[in-house]
Amino acid sequence: MKLSYKVIGLTALALPSLVHAAKSNDEQMLSLAPETRIEQRCNARAMGALGREHPNFKPDELVAYAFADPVIRGHSIAAAGAAVRSRGAWYHFAYRCETSDDGLKIKTFEYTLGTFVPRQEWDKHYLVP
Repeated sequence: MKLSYKVIGLTALALPSLVHAAKSNDEQMLSLAPETRIEQRCNARAMGALGREHPNFKPDELVAYAFADPVIRGHSIAAAGAAVRSRGAWYHFAYRCETSDDGLKIKTFEYTLGTFVPRQEWDKHYLVP
């Protein structure tokens, strides 16, 4: 019984911290310019989707403007010239994403994972090792 009490006590203490962290993250996002907020939320969705849908892929960086500037219209972004890094290698990447009016929730998201970007092209496209 004592062990159960400790587990329940720890859970009760941990949950407010998680809720606070989520609110704090949203508050931080709301302090960004709307276009930046949309790009950041959609970049995060892209990396999460890649990690879930491609088990051998471990994305750790995404550059939405690597090969072409993203196009933001209203609450949508099209990043046709993006690049994503996994396990020290960069790959072409493209996505389309639409957020809620405040830019915090993803309404629609689709992506295409492209080919490997050769090392000699990295500097030219703002891609770091």
